[in-house]
Amino acid sequence: MPLKAGIIGLPNVGKSTLFNAITKLSATVSNYPFTTIDPNVGIAEVPDPRTGEISRITGSKKTTEATIEFVDIAGLVKGASRGEGLGNKFLANIREVDAIVHVVRCFEDGLVAHVEGAPDPVRDIGTINSELLLADLATIEKKISEIQKAIKGRDKNAPEHMALAEKLKSHVEKGELLSSAELSPEEKEFAGMLFLLTSKPQILVANAGEKCFSRNDEAFVLQLREAALRSGASAVVLCSKLEAEMLGLGEEDARQYLEEIGAGKSRLPELIRSAYDTLGLITFFTANEKETRAWPVGRGTKLPSAAGKVHTDMEKGFISAEVVSAGNLVKSGAYHKAKENGTVRLEGKNYEVKDGDVVTIRFNV
Repeated sequence: MPLKAGIIGLPNVGKSTLFNAITKLSATVSNYPFTTIDPNVGIAEVPDPRTGEISRITGSKKTTEATIEFVDIAGLVKGASRGEGLGNKFLANIREVDAIVHVVRCFEDGLVAHVEGAPDPVRDIGTINSELLLADLATIEKKISEIQKAIKGRDKNAPEHMALAEKLKSHVEKGELLSSAELSPEEKEFAGMLFLLTSKPQILVANAGEKCFSRNDEAFVLQLREAALRSGASAVVLCSKLEAEMLGLGEEDARQYLEEIGAGKSRLPELIRSAYDTLGLITFFTANEKETRAWPVGRGTKLPSAAGKVHTDMEKGFISAEVVSAGNLVKSGAYHKAKENGTVRLEGKNYEVKDGDVVTIRFNV
């Protein structure tokens, strides 16, 4: 299953507009709450200059970037943990993603309604996180009730599970997101088994006004950056309206447009890359005359599993692989020169793929 980043936030903060810009799709955008009911799912390319450089050196006819999946999830309101609005549906959708892209409105606009009357990044972030914490508390308490029954049934693992559950409950009751809490490996594993919402890593996205886009010094944005620093979350500042407006423009026209309004450059690559890193992904490459392709894999992935991303037969019949770093390949200027320089090495089944590895897989059919 591919890893997914879920775009969440209060209604009318620009989630679907941002989703459209990232994925180049056309999810419905309107000025009223709950326009998005069923989650929209789209794919985004992960920009990586190494892909083009490798393609140029190998003379590939086709170049394919790595991709990740984004999910546009319905807006949340106070009381979602009790089923208010689309709360139950919203929370269920979040359980299915691996990281959270939390969009926060950092602009004022009388034409775009705000569910609380006016933007307040700290309050709005708190609203979302409080509902996630309350939902997690309910999940943990339900699990504790199950463990209590297991203890009565003399389950030998139940006391250990109870200690883990109580520790997680203590964190949540203090208002600590489990993603930022200091958890032992056992606690992290237990939280993962419960699909706890606050254990998912977060990126805070300041959806700023057009004027702020080039300065990043508007008070709302500063408040969001401070909130991200306190919680240990990543922070990205962009203007979803501007990003969406550039969808129909070519690369050069988009660049000129951003220069004319003083907006600098698109921030979407920064957000996509941040989501990629937050999901714990790295990139390896395959390259030949037909295609240079970037492949996303989790950190610590061994060569046979990476080969399986390319084709299942490659994993089943894996023998070994020639490996060279993208940097050494580019520096050499050609694959045969990288071999002559001794930077191409042969690796076996226990080798963990590193970010930037260019891999040529040997396998039995």
